[in-house]
Amino acid sequence: MVLPPGVEPFTNVAEGRAVGHIYRIVNYDDGPQGIGAVISLAPDITAQVRAAQRLRLQGRTVLVKDNIETRELPTTAGSLALEANDTGRDAPLIARMRANGGVVMGKTNLSEWANFRSSESSSGWSAVGGITRNPYATDRNSCGSSSGSGAAVAAGFSWAAIGTETDGSITCPASLNGVVGFKPSVGLVSQTHIVPISASQDTAGPMARSVADAALLLTAIAGPDYGEIGDGDPAYDFTAGLTEASLDGVRIGVLRGRYGGYEPLGAVYEQALTDLRAAGAVLIDVTYDGDPAMGRDEYTVLLYEFREGIDAYLQGSPADIPVRSLQDVIDFNIAHADTELRWFGQDILELALQTTDRDAYEAARANSFRLAGPEGIDAMLAQHGVAFLIAPTRGPAWVTDLVNGDNFRGGIGVGSLAAIAGYPHLTVPMGHIEGLPVGLSFIGAKWDDHAILQAGSAYERERSFAIPQPRLAPWEPLVPAASN
Repeated sequence: MVLPPGVEPFTNVAEGRAVGHIYRIVNYDDGPQGIGAVISLAPDITAQVRAAQRLRLQGRTVLVKDNIETRELPTTAGSLALEANDTGRDAPLIARMRANGGVVMGKTNLSEWANFRSSESSSGWSAVGGITRNPYATDRNSCGSSSGSGAAVAAGFSWAAIGTETDGSITCPASLNGVVGFKPSVGLVSQTHIVPISASQDTAGPMARSVADAALLLTAIAGPDYGEIGDGDPAYDFTAGLTEASLDGVRIGVLRGRYGGYEPLGAVYEQALTDLRAAGAVLIDVTYDGDPAMGRDEYTVLLYEFREGIDAYLQGSPADIPVRSLQDVIDFNIAHADTELRWFGQDILELALQTTDRDAYEAARANSFRLAGPEGIDAMLAQHGVAFLIAPTRGPAWVTDLVNGDNFRGGIGVGSLAAIAGYPHLTVPMGHIEGLPVGLSFIGAKWDDHAILQAGSAYERERSFAIPQPRLAPWEPLVPAASN
């Protein structure tokens, strides 16, 4: 076979899998109708696999969202302003992954600036990478902002991927692309050398084809910024007990009303509940009405923290970049409006620039956290005596429309609670609607990451709904309408 440039011939199974991933990227990712999930490939991939095979991850290939720094590739956040942001350094989570035998295969596309640029954006689009298409229906959306990471795993471009989430940016693309996504408790994975939105809510996390794979990758990347980095730190072994985990007798809080009144999604959800009962779980109905003040105050927090965080990140980059502040980014976009602002504007960036009231920010953070954590997730867990909460993650993928922007269906899931509180949130594929995947969310208390992964693994084994394979083509009804 003819190998792509820079790819060495493979000598064993692990290297062969890596080459297979590269071929899938070459054949299915590039071009006007390709998936568009991968922005750049790392050099010497097979050589890296060969060198890492004796470590915990055994040279498994991982694609990394392009707002996380890796030493061999620029970190663009999808913006042309950061095309030259080649820092030459690894984020601590990447250093840990390499020390545990993971191989950086390349960078994935994302919603530009992690979807914190415009209130009328199209998820999965960036000026650097274009639009990311959903492998299950290439005319439909892959959600954001970790769009490329979710789509790449679904399309078989790597063993797993790393995404980041502030509010929904791991779990939404995982759900729409039919893969497992895990947003850890904030603080479990280092935030250093990641292009930021919110110091309070940002976290990186794994996206994979199974809960076991997600737990294995989380084990490799979890840990503080500094300290000994070794092969398999036992303090962060999230794979322990996954295969034996049981739901027998486990009390689960079921948020029944969180399917947006969309009956096809409600039917898939009911089948998931049937599977959980069959596994011995005790299902307890839980009602959550929510308080609009939570989302309102979260937005204030994100605006304030983004302004502070992005200024600090840009000023600290060792690369030769043309922007060193949020104001510079706004000015850059105006100067390059034909490429950066063609499809939507930058009203969020402009509003963040004006959000400078420290007292208002601190009050908003205290209130949004209280409503999401102590009076939200914690209160529901305690009141009903349940181990965790479940709900549909999102609805099925919508048709991508760069002119009109996203078309989210409201009233589905409670992911914002976990995001604002900084608590763990796992989504596992639970079925599909006309071939379009939908996921089931597992949400628990702060630091209950391991228990949530165990619950998700137990459900995954009991799931009766068949999960289809990606078509890598535009959507079509599963059963064509009968002709007259």
